[in-house]
Amino acid sequence: MPGQPTTVREQIALSYANLARAYGPRTRCAKLRRRLIDGTMRMRSLYDDERIKMTAPQACYYCGGTDRLCVDHLIPKMRGGSDASDNLIWACRRCNGSKGGRDLLEWMTAKNRFPPVLLLRRYIKIVARYCEEHGCLNSALDQLDDDPAMPFDVRMLPTRFPPLDELTMWAHPSETGRGNAD
Repeated sequence: MPGQPTTVREQIALSYANLARAYGPRTRCAKLRRRLIDGTMRMRSLYDDERIKMTAPQACYYCGGTDRLCVDHLIPKMRGGSDASDNLIWACRRCNGSKGGRDLLEWMTAKNRFPPVLLLRRYIKIVARYCEEHGCLNSALDQLDDDPAMPFDVRMLPTRFPPLDELTMWAHPSETGRGNAD
């Protein structure tokens, strides 16, 4: 298996494959990573994520709160994020205001929090699609500082995850508590 990622494609593949740990055995993750890198496998579409979003209870994706909800852009519009439904999620005004124009991973890292699995899965797919559409999947990670047009820092995609028992599938008030996002 490849070592540390050196390209955008490898970073995305490693992060997505490690995310798959929440769903299956570790050996399948290594195979998934190899196949994502060599192009013999692709991530699933955002269809499942959209279906979950439509059927899930209406709550903040960050803290699970249900009061004063608004729509938030995972990749902020001010950074080039789109108004497409796959980039839009529910957020309470408190979390939305705290996040502001920051990228999801930038904000969560500053709060020393790991994103819920389903939110991270959606985010990784959006990042992968953006990189594919803009032809930067084979760009070297160490040269990304030369591309300020990218609306996120792909190097922030997690390659190490908390233990499985500490991961949450999505934010529920019972899991995260009210107001933990600030």
